[in-house]
Amino acid sequence: MDMVNLKVNGIAVSVPKGTKIVAAAHAAGVKVPTLCYLKGVNEIASCRICMVEVVGPRGNSLVPACAQPVKEGMEVLTNTPRVLEARRRTLQLILSDHNKKCLSCVRNGKCELQDLCHEMNIEDEDRFKGAQHLPPVDKSAVHMDRDNSKCILCRRCVSMCNNIQKIGVIGANNRGFNTQIGSAFERGLGETSCVSCGQCIAVCPTGALYEKSYIDQVLAAIADPAKHVVVQTAPSVRVGLGEEFGLPIGTDVEGKMAAALRRIGFDKVFDTDFGADLTIMEEANEFVERVKNGGVLPMITSCSPGWVKYCEHYYPDQLAHLSTCKSPQQMQGAVTKTYYAKKMGIDPKNIVSVSVMPCTAKKFEIGRDGQEAAGVKDVDYVLTTRELARMIKKVGIDFNSLPDEGFDDPIGESTGAAVIFGATGGVMEAALRTAVETLTGETLAKPDFTEVRGQEGIKEATYNVAGMEVKIAVASSTGNAQKIMDQIRAGTAPWHFVEIMCCPGGCVNGGGQPQVHASVRNFVDVPKLRADALYRNDAAKTIRKSHENPSIKKIYADFLGKPGSETAHHVLHTHYVPRQVS
Repeated sequence: MDMVNLKVNGIAVSVPKGTKIVAAAHAAGVKVPTLCYLKGVNEIASCRICMVEVVGPRGNSLVPACAQPVKEGMEVLTNTPRVLEARRRTLQLILSDHNKKCLSCVRNGKCELQDLCHEMNIEDEDRFKGAQHLPPVDKSAVHMDRDNSKCILCRRCVSMCNNIQKIGVIGANNRGFNTQIGSAFERGLGETSCVSCGQCIAVCPTGALYEKSYIDQVLAAIADPAKHVVVQTAPSVRVGLGEEFGLPIGTDVEGKMAAALRRIGFDKVFDTDFGADLTIMEEANEFVERVKNGGVLPMITSCSPGWVKYCEHYYPDQLAHLSTCKSPQQMQGAVTKTYYAKKMGIDPKNIVSVSVMPCTAKKFEIGRDGQEAAGVKDVDYVLTTRELARMIKKVGIDFNSLPDEGFDDPIGESTGAAVIFGATGGVMEAALRTAVETLTGETLAKPDFTEVRGQEGIKEATYNVAGMEVKIAVASSTGNAQKIMDQIRAGTAPWHFVEIMCCPGGCVNGGGQPQVHASVRNFVDVPKLRADALYRNDAAKTIRKSHENPSIKKIYADFLGKPGSETAHHVLHTHYVPRQVS
């Protein structure tokens, strides 16, 4: 590897050729502030916050550190009076057209713009006082709102939607002072073919984008004595929630999370992992049936509602490839209002089913057709990981001092196969653990399928199962889904089974997870740290295969019959609809 030698504030560093100054400064232990820059997502140098001085023979030059590659012998200065004044002036210009109602902002205390203003000691924020935009908030989407009065035009959201997710339903409208981020022809986001992934929220540095919150509605239901309020939590929430309370990225707070939910007042605290085990039972059975009976292959997983909506919009002619299984969230909600309701003697209409998810698309999913196993919605409200953190703080719970507690029965027991659903490749690995044993009739000596693990956007593997070569693929992000689906549409796909997750890295990196400051995201693999925690959780489990879960065996014996039965299809399966692209 070719290395380049340079100095940053007099500190000698050696970095690979092509490295940008911002990364070289990091290697020297120097932080260069940024707003628009996000490694691998947005590198357009539009905000000019990252300006540094490069020493030159004819005088020093101000250059954007996020876009300027290093050169041999380069001398970089990051904290000269000229640099500091340039950053201050840029921040003041941004603030001149910014809604500064910070106390009521959802990002107060976690806003990258606010942090920079504190660091730069911006007091004269009205230096460039003048005209301001105060556009109405776009509330048209079911999963999120857009408040352009807090937008700084960094275009991170645009780059994520266009370049990573390959959806492209937002962009810069108008020019000059009138520029604002929105959809074509000024339509509301809810009128477009947005897939509700929330990745735009995940990368936004301010409070311009935020999920629709249902904290107050959930607390009202808990306060209603006529309602039996149950909650379920997805696998990824337990490895993300702790970040909202100052714990290191990837800390597994499963026990404290369950304890907090009880103290909030939920009547029952269930684990979506049980629904994930159910999903594997149905999905593995569906795959085996398709293989044996000449069904449509490759079969594609249907756990990710953002991916499902993407397929409905952009590949409606390929919907037959989707598994008919509901997602774990919806299966958990369905058995709560059928099996659990009957067992406890509660009218399903009096059960309020709440889920805590790493995903904003789940807010869309609960309103889909075919999600009403008991004649009422399987799930009533979806909270993101961030919303749960806000709820815990709102009711005054000291999260870090809580003891570890477990989930409630009868639908709280789960396996290692279920917990890895949160990582890209996890659904595939969990399904293989059951499908292989079903096809071979033999017990796997080791249930790990490590070939499908990791943060690569697309992974492929081939396994010999009962004398048959089973070819699989795993993709995360809709941008990578596009590559997979184009092959399937063209008839050139070699695979039998495909896992697709909407968000890059899987649910651990979902649009509802804690937002991570760019200064961390640029140098730390956040999805990997969270995924590693899920795999450690899996390895520590006594039972690591869904079909060995005693509670799963019991629900089939008492209620569902067998995987793929008529009852199972009514409660646990669904259908899809072609949607327009707009």
